[in-house]
Amino acid sequence: MSKTPATIPADYAAWLAGIKTRVQAARSRAVLAANAELIALYWQIGKDILQRQSAQGWGSKVIERLARDLREAFPEMKGFSARNLMYMRDFAESWPDEAIVQQLAAQLPWFHIVVLMMRLKDAATREWYAQKAIADGWSRATLEIQIRNRLHERQGQAITNFNHRLPVPQSELAQETLKDPYLFDFLSLGDDAHEREIENALVRHITRFLLELGSGFAFMGRQYRLEVDGSEFFIDLLFYHTRLKCYVVVELKATEFKPEHAGQLNFYLTAVDRQVKAPDDNPTIGLLLCKTKSQLIVEYALSGIEKPIGVAEYELVRALPETLASNLPTVEELESELGAFKNGDEEEA
Repeated sequence: MSKTPATIPADYAAWLAGIKTRVQAARSRAVLAANAELIALYWQIGKDILQRQSAQGWGSKVIERLARDLREAFPEMKGFSARNLMYMRDFAESWPDEAIVQQLAAQLPWFHIVVLMMRLKDAATREWYAQKAIADGWSRATLEIQIRNRLHERQGQAITNFNHRLPVPQSELAQETLKDPYLFDFLSLGDDAHEREIENALVRHITRFLLELGSGFAFMGRQYRLEVDGSEFFIDLLFYHTRLKCYVVVELKATEFKPEHAGQLNFYLTAVDRQVKAPDDNPTIGLLLCKTKSQLIVEYALSGIEKPIGVAEYELVRALPETLASNLPTVEELESELGAFKNGDEEEA
């Protein structure tokens, strides 16, 4: 008769960790598969409604009747309100290609899709934000912010010398990582704010700052001290980018861009490369944020700089046009229409 071992095997912890990893992976796949099935169902229902409305002239009364009948047939399921059925119709109309629905939309929660439909009328722009939301794991609140801040118009727009100072594909990824302008209206500062005021506010609002910088940035410190030949120098803000595998030095200038700013940043990058960068890190990148800039002056200044540098403007005050602001429903209004659960994590499905 076999006996139970008196002690736990030496490899038990590693074995348990492996099982936990497999369980978590299986659960994630199950959630994704269930979501894909739900999104496909909603699209098919929406397509049917579209076709019947076109062929038979269906009106709102039929939608309301369908909603009642479906709720009676499936009382345990959320999502069969008349409003949500209208969203399904809009979904099929906005994403007519079933292949794209399967490949792209099915990877997003239903509420993300509703936000994309209600906020964006251009199909290409919708798909751009859908891809970013999937790649970066955006919450719906983050998706709302990025759409409101028109990220698609700013991404990759900084003036840089990356194509001459970084190898491909590092240069392309670095270029896409930066944007222009950066929006710091969440700091509640006026246009006349000084550099140290802006720096202090950015650190106080580091979560929003990291969101504006984009995915992959890890904050390493402010006024980061460097010593070169007995002299002290302080970097405004130092980050590490997990995808670029390099340090990123951010310098703030509450003035228009001047060529000497690039020279100062070039010096800081050299110091970080020699004193901070690990052997397996990629070359350090510099980002100079200034109040205004002349594109031609920046291009001239960067052409003679050895290190990879990007230059972009920042905005402290930005007002959304009143007509646009009044026409955009809030996240809370959308949740109310969808009958979201109180914790905000489960939408009407």
